[in-house]
Amino acid sequence: MTSTWFACGLLLLASAAASQPAARASPTAVSLQVAQAAVQPEQTRVWMTVGQRRFAITMVDDEAARSFAALLPLTLDMPDLNSNEKHVELPKALPTKPIQPGTIRNGDLMLYGSRTLVLFYLTFDSPYSYTRLGRVDDPAGLAQELGRGGSRITFSRN
Repeated sequence: MTSTWFACGLLLLASAAASQPAARASPTAVSLQVAQAAVQPEQTRVWMTVGQRRFAITMVDDEAARSFAALLPLTLDMPDLNSNEKHVELPKALPTKPIQPGTIRNGDLMLYGSRTLVLFYLTFDSPYSYTRLGRVDDPAGLAQELGRGGSRITFSRN
């Protein structure tokens, strides 16, 4: 019986000792979490207004998206193309980092070449290359709001 109590006591001491380094490592773990959070990019949000409806857009953290955001506010008359996108030539060329996304999603905001802003309102496959700028957070109703033909769209920082 005494040996059982002795073994239980040793197990308790061992588990307490094992938990001590973790407690001492805790400030290091917290410092690491803070450092990792500082390294993660801050997401920029811009706003798009179509008619009376306002949509939030989360921008990509790169030079092209920052350059676009620096142009804001912008009110653009965007004609329809292919019944799946609105497009317009921007007042100046932006930096590019083209990718071939394969699938374009409803709500993607992209740059075709260095000056053509494209807002997609349907999901489809595409062989073309674009520079991703951002994405509408909640694109539900975007196609209905944009409608057929051209749309006047205002992009702003707030």
